[in-house]
Amino acid sequence: MSGVVMVAPERFIDTGAWFRIERDGSAGAVRRAAEALARQMQFDGGRVADVAIVAAELATNLIKHADDGALLLRPLRYESCAGVELISIDSGPGMADLALSARDGHSTAGTLGIGLGAIARQASRLDGYSRPGRGTVLAVQIWPQQPEPPAWAGGLVRPLTGETVSGDGFAVRQVAGRRQVLVSDGLGHGPLAAAATAAAISAFHTAPAAGPAQVVEHLHRAMSHTRGAAVAVAELDSASATLRYAGLGNITGRITGDGTSRGLVSLPGIAGHQRRSVREYDYPLGAGALLVMHSDGVADRWQLDDYPGLLGHSPVVIAATVLRDAGVRRDDACVVVVPAKE
Repeated sequence: MSGVVMVAPERFIDTGAWFRIERDGSAGAVRRAAEALARQMQFDGGRVADVAIVAAELATNLIKHADDGALLLRPLRYESCAGVELISIDSGPGMADLALSARDGHSTAGTLGIGLGAIARQASRLDGYSRPGRGTVLAVQIWPQQPEPPAWAGGLVRPLTGETVSGDGFAVRQVAGRRQVLVSDGLGHGPLAAAATAAAISAFHTAPAAGPAQVVEHLHRAMSHTRGAAVAVAELDSASATLRYAGLGNITGRITGDGTSRGLVSLPGIAGHQRRSVREYDYPLGAGALLVMHSDGVADRWQLDDYPGLLGHSPVVIAATVLRDAGVRRDDACVVVVPAKE
């Protein structure tokens, strides 16, 4: 994971701040950053304190009981409300029964379960996945009042170690009944790569309500002033059980979770600079299917079958688990997960 990186929140999909949790001072840094973000989201004093408790408990647990711990802090923005999300990731030791560990009064020697009861009491929404020997992912959302409905997609972005911004990014939108997802990987690293992906995301949100191929064409025209990016756009049509997909460059798309694992076709090219005619491909979506899209900062070696029970968890927990085990530390990384069923 990267070092401490603070990024000013701008959108619901903002990449947020990653903290590498490896020393006693990390918990204080996370707590202070969480309090600052909660105030920026205009939480009242009581909910600011709740956010601080969750941040401190998550970080302290990682320091005391986990290997290779990292924590992501980011804003959640909806039309009329803003929340805070904290995602804790570690590589072990893991827990056999996460639900039991979250009960008040349950104490374990040398495991991450300690403190989960306090986290659950403050959280508006809590989801987690843990396997002995593999590690734990916890996703905690805190809203000022009633929580917003669960998001239909979930993803994470992590910068290359040592960088303050990521050239990878994603966005989701619903327009004219279409559920669409974008993943972008700006060429190279650092601010110029991030600027290319920011242009792709901006163009995606203003693109016409059209199929993925037309949206990619729109992105290509809008990004000519940038260094360019690999991009892919997916559209999930639940009514017809069809996924439509168009991409330029090295973005991986896969349909899994329905008893099969099918890779999705992207054509060679660089959005903004070099392209063939953009083609759109249709794929069937079986019952229980899951779309996973990621940049080349995530190795294409993961298999959902290696994670019993993970399919039943939220998209962001699935994405975080894939990022933990398949993410490449020498590159920016982005993972997005979307269940076929709304």
